[in-house]
Amino acid sequence: MNQLLQDRRVLITGAARGLGFAFAEAAARAGARVVIADILAERVEQSARELSAQGLEVHALPLDLADPDSILRCVESAVGLLGGLDGLVNNASITNSGGKSCEELEIEMWDRVMQVNVRGTWLMTRACLPALRESGRGSVVNLASDTPLWGAPNLLAYSASKGAVLAMTRSLARELGGDGITVNAIAPGLVEVEATQYVPAARHQLYIEQRALKRAQLPQDVCGAVLFALSDLSRFITGQTLPVNGGFVMP
Repeated sequence: MNQLLQDRRVLITGAARGLGFAFAEAAARAGARVVIADILAERVEQSARELSAQGLEVHALPLDLADPDSILRCVESAVGLLGGLDGLVNNASITNSGGKSCEELEIEMWDRVMQVNVRGTWLMTRACLPALRESGRGSVVNLASDTPLWGAPNLLAYSASKGAVLAMTRSLARELGGDGITVNAIAPGLVEVEATQYVPAARHQLYIEQRALKRAQLPQDVCGAVLFALSDLSRFITGQTLPVNGGFVMP
């Protein structure tokens, strides 16, 4: 078993399924002690049990990124369960605006996407800072997207929110560097997970055809970048965005 993250204490949001679940499994197999948090309370408990049955240390907590009190409770519980915190993976987000033009997009949906994807990422990071500072080797990994890098159409709210995450990553890196905390962003392409099943087949095919590596992107394709960003191998890398999309976007 790869021990790249031996005894690291890591909190991963949006990890009941999909990318977050894959990150949790990969981190735990790399030696980390993991808390997974999600608004899907029953599903996240089930996922933690599934990973724990494999001999991995994974705990589950409920989390609603739209509720500041829920964020504080989640972080307090995670720190209590793990005895501290070395890494935060801000993976949770919503993509509900997909398929609508800028004229069709409802104001309420725009506000909801920003509330969860942007404000939620900020508040989660802020809540974790005392524990990350105490760690002395804290790492924040923000899951962005390649959509703001190439200007995905009919995905305005989501793309704008992930562009904001990229901007926050750079600002946070400068603010927190003095505390020895690294902040980096991973920008996946269109990954084949449950949450992207609504995406039209033509959009999936577009990605495959225009990638340098011409195949579908799977959750496991993103795990290596996340583990690297959490590990000591990246201690002098901060404020950076790493696209992981098979060469669809090459900034």
